[in-house]
Amino acid sequence: MQYIDGGVTAPQGYFATGVACGIKKNGDKDLAIICSEDVAATAGVFTTNKVKGHSLKLTMQRVKDNGYATALIINSGNANACVGDKGDADAREIASKAAELLDCRTDEVLVASTGVIGIPLDMEKVLAGVEEAVFGMVADGGHDAELAIMTTDTVPKEVAVEIDIQDERVVIGGMAKGSGMIHPDMATMIAVLTTDANISKKLLDKAMREVCATTFNRVSIDGESSVCDMAVIFANGLADNAGIVKEDASYRLFCETLEKVCLYLTKKIAADGEGATKLIEVTVNGARSPEDAHLVCSSIATSPLVKTAINGCDANWGRIITAIGYSGADTDPSRIDISINKIRVCRSGAAAIFDEDKVREQLEKDEVLISVQLNYGEHADRMWTCDYSEDYIRINGSYRS
Repeated sequence: MQYIDGGVTAPQGYFATGVACGIKKNGDKDLAIICSEDVAATAGVFTTNKVKGHSLKLTMQRVKDNGYATALIINSGNANACVGDKGDADAREIASKAAELLDCRTDEVLVASTGVIGIPLDMEKVLAGVEEAVFGMVADGGHDAELAIMTTDTVPKEVAVEIDIQDERVVIGGMAKGSGMIHPDMATMIAVLTTDANISKKLLDKAMREVCATTFNRVSIDGESSVCDMAVIFANGLADNAGIVKEDASYRLFCETLEKVCLYLTKKIAADGEGATKLIEVTVNGARSPEDAHLVCSSIATSPLVKTAINGCDANWGRIITAIGYSGADTDPSRIDISINKIRVCRSGAAAIFDEDKVREQLEKDEVLISVQLNYGEHADRMWTCDYSEDYIRINGSYRS
């Protein structure tokens, strides 16, 4: 297993680019295309928010009904959400325009949008951007596509890994956007995965759902889940491996590699949280049930008091145990142990003896690990989040302007 360059265009047979069509006021790239030279099997995981963007709804339906696609068009700067029948019609028109230019079936084009809610798309600009993107896509255009889907992101998020499966070189690539309004299930993020592996659609769907559950659906920036969130994967089979058609060693290796790709992107999203200065990992062990482990993880990861304490390098473990207490999980406070970067700060639900200066040194690092041992069972979970700084308020107080 080896990390390589190229992002979503690293696997064989993918083309991409990103263009500026005028949606964003600052003139940055705001429309991307990712395209497979052969029709690809697809699978996806989508937001559970009852309010859903129009582009997302179209893609959800097409993944469910067809399960194969040639291209994905993504615009940023406008969510194409909550604008009535026009939003549905615009999503279909974008797909139709791309299909016409690509000479493929309309239902083989997926669409996604991210940005401000409640404002109709300027379709003249968008359709011109689709045409420019289709004619401008190239085999090494993954990075430009990534730049075009960013909103409040401060860094691009892309990765690719190659492995040997069934005696053939197989590559999985990925890109993502997401910086704020992020919480399971899904987060305000768009993730696109591509692979040249030959894998059945059924197993592709199974792998995607299982991997997303432990990666993308374990990141929270601020406890907010948006309306346009999706993670989709394309598998075009051009690696020419014999075919992953059963849950054997080849399938498990594919899943392990997909998880590494998604975990890399997950951590990038958490570290780039709006106004973030630190990546925080929360691990919980010794829970009575998987549900309890997740409840405790989520409660800590979304606590504003915990996140501000970490920002201020304050070893205030009382905020952590308080978040455990109101999480809804079945716990015994007298059994709880808490560590920060492996330094025990709470033992059996009470203060442990620790060096405040040493813990502060750990909290000043870019990455902080909060470890909780409930000592109440055998189940575990983990989540990734970030600290809260004053910049989070500044960014979200002026998002539309």
